[in-house]
Amino acid sequence: MSIRAEHQCESGMRIAVDIGGTFTDGVATMVETGRIWIGKTLTTPNDPGVAVSTVIGDLMRQAEASGCNLALSEVVHGTTLVTNTLIERKGTETALITTEGMRDALDIGREWRYDLYDLDLQLPQPLVHHEKRIEAQERLSASGEVLLPLTDAELDRIVQAVKSLNVRSVAVSLLHSYLDDSHERKIADRLHEAVPGVAVSISSELAREIKEFERSSTVVASAYVKPIVAEYLGQLEQRVAKVRTGIPLRIMVSSGGFTSADAAAQSPIFLLESGPAAGVLSALNTAASNGVSNVLAFDMGGTTAKACVVANGEAPVAYSFECARVHRFKRGSGLPILIPSIDLMEIGAGGGSIAHVNRLGLLNIGPESAGSVPGPACYGQGGQHATVTDADLVLGYLNPDNFLGGEMSLHTDRAWEAMQRLADQLDMDPIQVAWGIHNMVNENMASAARIHIAEKGYDPRDFTLVATGGAGPVHAAEVARKLHMSHLLASIGAGAGSCLGMLAAPARADRSWSQPALLEDVEWHEVAARFTRLREDVQNELEEAGARNSNIEWTIGAEMRYYGQGDNVPVSIPYQDLSNGADVFMRNAFEECYQKLYGHLVPRARPQVLTWRLTGRSSIVRQQFELGEDRPTKEVQVQQREIYLPLQARFGTVPVYERYALVPGTLLEGPLVLEERESTLVVPVSAEIEIRQDRTVSITLKEFE
Repeated sequence: MSIRAEHQCESGMRIAVDIGGTFTDGVATMVETGRIWIGKTLTTPNDPGVAVSTVIGDLMRQAEASGCNLALSEVVHGTTLVTNTLIERKGTETALITTEGMRDALDIGREWRYDLYDLDLQLPQPLVHHEKRIEAQERLSASGEVLLPLTDAELDRIVQAVKSLNVRSVAVSLLHSYLDDSHERKIADRLHEAVPGVAVSISSELAREIKEFERSSTVVASAYVKPIVAEYLGQLEQRVAKVRTGIPLRIMVSSGGFTSADAAAQSPIFLLESGPAAGVLSALNTAASNGVSNVLAFDMGGTTAKACVVANGEAPVAYSFECARVHRFKRGSGLPILIPSIDLMEIGAGGGSIAHVNRLGLLNIGPESAGSVPGPACYGQGGQHATVTDADLVLGYLNPDNFLGGEMSLHTDRAWEAMQRLADQLDMDPIQVAWGIHNMVNENMASAARIHIAEKGYDPRDFTLVATGGAGPVHAAEVARKLHMSHLLASIGAGAGSCLGMLAAPARADRSWSQPALLEDVEWHEVAARFTRLREDVQNELEEAGARNSNIEWTIGAEMRYYGQGDNVPVSIPYQDLSNGADVFMRNAFEECYQKLYGHLVPRARPQVLTWRLTGRSSIVRQQFELGEDRPTKEVQVQQREIYLPLQARFGTVPVYERYALVPGTLLEGPLVLEERESTLVVPVSAEIEIRQDRTVSITLKEFE
C-alpha cells in the first residue's frame, strides 16, 4: 500500500518526473488501479527538459505496450534546478531594494563564525553585489508605525535606479515589512508598471517573518532564480502539451506537497528541496503499508544523500534551513532560507561524488560530483575520477551488464583504472581504496544520521531504515548496520522513489506572518480575521493545484517561546475560530511541546507568540501500487557473483536474484544481491529477507560490528 492525495484527477494516467543531478526518473500510474511503469535516463544539464521529455515518452510507450491506452491527465514534477542554480551561482542579474541603512545586511549576516578554528574561513557570498543594492527612503517602527512615508518622488527615484542597473529581477525587502507590507507592494506595483520586463519578488509574500537578514536572503534567492524557473516551467508546459493539450502541470514543493505551475513560477524558492521531500513521502508510504511508524528515510542519489527522522508517521516540517553551503556539512556556511520544508539533513555523498586525496594526504569523498556529464569513470563518457559508483562496481555490488536493465553498460576496466590512479597516490591496493571509499561514505552517513536522530531525542535502534534513490539500496544495509538498526525496507521502484512520493503527495500551501506578542496580550479578533483572509488565499491556490475544497485539511501553527528566550518551539493545533480567544489552549499546547523538548517548564515565565502559520493540504487516502510491466514470473533463476564481504574483509560468492521474479512470501538468507532496473539491493551480511505482499523487501540484519 502507498498513499495518494485525493484531488480532481480521478481517471486516466498520472506521471511524476524528478530531475536529479545524475539521473532523471519517472513513474506513470493508472489512477484507477495503481499500476505503475518506471522510466530512468541520464539528466541533460544543458537542457533538463530534454530528459523530462525522454522519460515521459518512454513511460507512455511502456503503458501502451502493456495494453493501456489511457489518456495522460496530470504531470507532477520535481526538480533540482533551484538548488543547482544557487550552488553554481548561475542565476540572473538581480537587484535588491531595502530600507535606507540596511544595505549591508547581506554582508553582515549574523556575524557568526561557523568554524572558530579555521583561519581561512570562507563565508557565502551574497547573491546580489553591493552596487546593485538600492536604499529606499522609508521606515517603519518595530510596532509597524510609519515613521517615514514612501513618497511618489522616492518611487520614481527607485525606478530610475533599477533601470540603470540593467537587471532581470528585483528583490524587495524592507525593514519590518512583516507588520505592514504596503511599502513593498507600492514598490512592486510601480516597477511592474514602469519596468514590465523585470521580475519582482517581495519578502512579505515569501517570508512574512521577523529576522531581517534571513528574510532578505530568502527573497533575494527567490528573485535570483525566478526568471530561470519561469522560463523552464513555461518550456516544460509546452513539452507536456505536445503529448496532450490541457494537461495540468503540478510542481512539487519542499513542504511535502505540490502546487500549480503558476504558483511555483511566482515563488520558485519553495521548490528548493522538492525532490528530497518527495523521497521522504515515498519512504512513509512504504512504512505505512508495512505497519511501521518510526522511520529513518534514507535517500541516496547520484549527487547527495539525505535523511529524515519521522516519528509516528508524520514527516516533520522545518521553517528555516540553509542552502548553497560553502562547507556542505557545516551549519552556518550557507544562505539562510525561511520557507516550510520537510526537515531533511544532508548526510553524505552520492553515487557520482568524486574521491580524492586531500591536502593532508588522506582519502576524501566529495563534495564535487561527476554528475551525469561526464559521469563516473565507469560510464565511459570521459570521466576520469574515481567515484562512489566506481567503487561499488569494483567491489562487485553492481552488475556491469545489467545497469538500467542492460540499457547502459558499465566499464569495469575504466573503474579499475580510476581506482588504480587514486591508489597510486595513496600507496595502497585498488581494492583497499574501493572499500575505503564505500566504507567511508557509509560511516559518514551513519555518523551524521546518528547525530540527527539524537538531536531529535530518539534512539536509532527504535527506527526502521527505508531506502530510496538509485544508490540508496546499495548502501542501506551497511548504513543500518553501523547504526545498529536491525530492520530496513526497500520499496517497490525504490530507485525512482521520489517519483512515487510525488504521486503520493497532497496539494499543499502555507502562509505565515510574524506579530510578536505575549500570549496574554494577543488581539484574538485580529488574529482570527487574518487567518480568515489567509485561508481564502490558500484555498484559491489549492484549487488551482486541483484540490477539492471539501477535502482540504487545515492546521494552525505558531512559533512560541518564553519571553526573553532565544529559541522557538513550534506548536500545531487543528484549525478553529480564535476570535473568542485561545490563550489557555495555546499555553497548554506550548507547554506540552516545551516539556517534551526540555523535560521541564519555566516557573512564572510568560509564553510569547512570534509567528503564526496556516497550512492547507488535500486529504490523503491509500492506494495500491503494482508493477504495470511484465516482470519474470517463471522459476527463479539464481545467479552468483563475487562481492566484497565487509565482516570477512574479503570477496565471497553470493546469490544474485532478479528482484521482481521473487513472488510475495519468498524468504531468503543474506548475504545476497537483488537486482532491478532502477537500483540494486546489496545485503553483504547475514540477514533474513522477506518479500512482502506489496513487493517491498524487508531485511532483518543478524550481524553488527
